[in-house]
Formats: sequence, C-alpha cells, structure tokens
Amino acid sequence: MTTLQTTESPPRIAEAIARGGIIAFRTDTFYGLGADPFNRRALERIKQLKGREASKPILVVISDLDQIERFVSDRSRAFDLLAERFWPGALTLIGQAAPTVPDEVTAGTGTIGIRLPDDDSVRAFVRSCGGALTATSANPSGEKPARTAEEVAGYFGATVDLIIDGGKARADLPSTVVDVRGAEPKLIREGAILWSEIQKSGLN
Repeated sequence: MTTLQTTESPPRIAEAIARGGIIAFRTDTFYGLGADPFNRRALERIKQLKGREASKPILVVISDLDQIERFVSDRSRAFDLLAERFWPGALTLIGQAAPTVPDEVTAGTGTIGIRLPDDDSVRAFVRSCGGALTATSANPSGEKPARTAEEVAGYFGATVDLIIDGGKARADLPSTVVDVRGAEPKLIREGAILWSEIQKSGLN
C-alpha cells in the first residue's frame, strides 16, 4: 500500500482503518500506530512492524468516556477515581479486559491499558475513526518514540498505510501507566503525571 505523509480527510482515514489499515498519528504524547483494536489482522501487523514481543499488550486510546465499557469490565474504584481525576490526560489505566477484546491487544494477560487523551483534536480524530484506536508508540521496539511524522516515515516508510502529520509531539514524557485492577493502584511506569500526584488522589 502507498504511504502518504499528509493531512488526509477524516473519511479517508476512517476508511483505511475500517479496511484493516494501520496509520501513524500524533497522540497527546508521541506519535502512535493506530488501528481498529478489534481487527486481529491489523493487530498482528502492528506487532510485526514494531518487532514487539508477544508478551506486551497494545495500548488503546478512546475518544469519550462512554467507550470504556467496550474495553474494560469490572472497573475498580481506583479506576473510576483516577479516571475522574486525571482524564483527559497522559495517564494510562490498566484494567480487566472485556471478554470481547482480542488476545492480540491483551497479549494473553486478560488486561488492557486505556487512555483518554488530553487533546481536543486528538479525541475528535479518534472519534472520527470509530471511537477507539490502538496507540502503541510509532517506533520499532528499542528505538526512541517518534516525535514527528518525518521520524515515523524514517522508521516505517511504506509499511504503514497512512502517516497523518499532526505536527511535532507536544510532550517530553510518555504517559504514566498505573495498574488499577485492585483496590490499591500499582505504578508500572512514571511519565508525564507524577506518581506522587496519583497517590494524593484520595484512594486510601
């Protein structure tokens, strides 16, 4: 397929996603590889592109809070409290995956990482693509996250279907990742949101 570095119209982008394509787009942190989270073939392509270990789940970003129920079941109190406090924001919450979420997303863990981006234009973009997209960082495993469309093209060339140029990444750090399946949140990765701030969120 042909890769275009462009500001494509939403209908064409949505069409590419619907037919199982992979796009690169700017999230509220870095550039990510976007695909339909329920398209197993597209998910396998993402893992091949990244050289990603099968044991690593794939992050999903959503456009609106009502998308959560498509991906997360049995939400904990910690999930709801942190989502209310920090979303939209650079906080990825790990919850129990809904039964319909493909194993290619969860990597067989039964869990899913999900985020509501802190960027109106990114949320509108995701909404135009069906309300949810994968957003694993647009770089081969072991390489630095892509901050521009040009860097994405340098990594992947014509192996992705569309590269959507959303300008330079606006963040210096990735999202903070917190496991909220239990009563007490567990830090997986500290990023843009400080762990100390999360600990002050009234969870105790």
